[in-house]
Amino acid sequence: MRIDLNSDVGESFGRWELGDDEAMLALVSSANVACGFHAGDPTTIGRTCRWAVEQGVRIGAQVGYRDLAGFGRRFIDATVRELTDDVIYQIGALQALAHAAGGSVTYVKPHGALYNTAVHHEAHAQAVVDAVAAVDPGLPVLGLPGSALLAAAEAKGLRPVREAFADRAYTPEGTLVSRRESGAVLHDPHAVAERFARMVTEGDVEAIDGTTVRLDVDSVCVHGDSPDAVAMARAVRERLEAAGARIEAFS
Repeated sequence: MRIDLNSDVGESFGRWELGDDEAMLALVSSANVACGFHAGDPTTIGRTCRWAVEQGVRIGAQVGYRDLAGFGRRFIDATVRELTDDVIYQIGALQALAHAAGGSVTYVKPHGALYNTAVHHEAHAQAVVDAVAAVDPGLPVLGLPGSALLAAAEAKGLRPVREAFADRAYTPEGTLVSRRESGAVLHDPHAVAERFARMVTEGDVEAIDGTTVRLDVDSVCVHGDSPDAVAMARAVRERLEAAGARIEAFS
């Protein structure tokens, strides 16, 4: 039994630090590296890429809306052309920094509001997919199972990668509970580890209302900006390895 474990990293900015990227990269198999639009500066991004290369962790471009002040968690009503160009720009920037670090970008994952918007917003989902295809049609796209993003990726001939979140609450419809709502983010490392194990071994998760949501996933995310992110990732890895599973990159 194998599963990819990914985390958001490279989100510090200048003297403002967020998360312990070096520790997190020792635990995960894929790194969603910020590309400068929602978080990250060139030095932070380059350092994160070097750490990922040293740990043998796959580098993914975490593209988002142009929203540094809001950490990419606000919807931006960009045109399809604007959003396509923004995503192309972000992937290209990370490709250069990853190459300089001795690595390469191996997949693309939207961040924050863009990720959630692309679940239902077909135009913005298509913009992300068109950008990826224009840069490198060999790059897989991570997204929520059943989303407009993954449907568009598959229709375009890109590889869709289904993702779940060990530290986020789910609605009965299989989408993520808004961060504005109570209980949207889980913080207990043991609870997150057990939730992750259930996702992998049983293929489902308990929704916020107590119902069961079916999940077919290729990768599971533990957010790097949570206060207990490293402890959660460590608990998740230990729980899976104890069950005989292997943490291994999907790509």
